[in-house]
Amino acid sequence: MQDKAENFWLNIGFNIVAPSLLLIKGKALLAHIMPDFASGADADFWIFVAAILFPLAYGVYDFASRRKWNIFSVIGFISVLLTGGVGLLSLSREWMIVKEGSVPLVLGLAVLLTAYTRRPLAKMLILNDSVFDVKRLEAAIESRGTQGLFESKMRKTTYIIAASFLLSSALNFALASYIFRSPAGTAEFNEELGTMTALSFPVIALPTMVVFIAAMMYFFKALDAISGLKFEEIVRQK
Repeated sequence: MQDKAENFWLNIGFNIVAPSLLLIKGKALLAHIMPDFASGADADFWIFVAAILFPLAYGVYDFASRRKWNIFSVIGFISVLLTGGVGLLSLSREWMIVKEGSVPLVLGLAVLLTAYTRRPLAKMLILNDSVFDVKRLEAAIESRGTQGLFESKMRKTTYIIAASFLLSSALNFALASYIFRSPAGTAEFNEELGTMTALSFPVIALPTMVVFIAAMMYFFKALDAISGLKFEEIVRQK
C-alpha cells in the first residue's frame, strides 16, 4: 500500500505564498482592517509570528495526515524554527544570511558523509521503500552479481545529489546577501523575508531540482543494466 501523497498546492500555499504575502503586504492590509493596531510598535512582531506559523502549521498537518516525516520535512521544520529564532530575538542580518546558506550546506555535507556508510542518505532519498520494491531490486542485483557496479553508480549519484544541495547553499547565501539589509524585528526585515521566501522557489529550488532530477535519471538509467529490471518493474503498484 502506498503512502498518502503530499498535497503540492497546500505545500506551496502554506510554505511560500501565504508567508510571502503576509510579510510583504500584511501591514498594509492590517492598516485597512485595524489601523490603530497596525500603527503600533508590536504590529511588525505579530505579522512575523503569523507568517512563520503557516509553514509550522502545514508541517504539523502533513505529519498528522500522512503519519510520516521525510528528510525535507525535517529540514524545513528546523529552518522555520531558526528563522523564527532570528526574527524573535531581533538578531542582525548576518545571522539570517548564515542561516539561509547553512541549512542546505549541512544537508549536502550529510549526503557526502554517508556515501560510504551502510545506509547512504542518497539511497534513502532515491530508493524510497514506499515507492519502489527495494527487496526485489536487491535480489535481482545479487543474482546477477552486480553489487559492486551498483555501489559505484550509487556513489556517483550521491556526489551529484550533494552537488545539488551545495548549489542550493551557494544560491541561498548569494540571494540572502543581496536581499537582507535590515535587522530582524523591523518592518523592513519582514518585507525582505517575504521577498526571500517568494524568490526561493524560482531562483533556488528550480535549479537545485534540475540537478537532483539529473541525478535520478543517471541512476535509473544505470539501474536497468545493473538489475535487469525495467523501471516499471520496481515501482510499487497501487
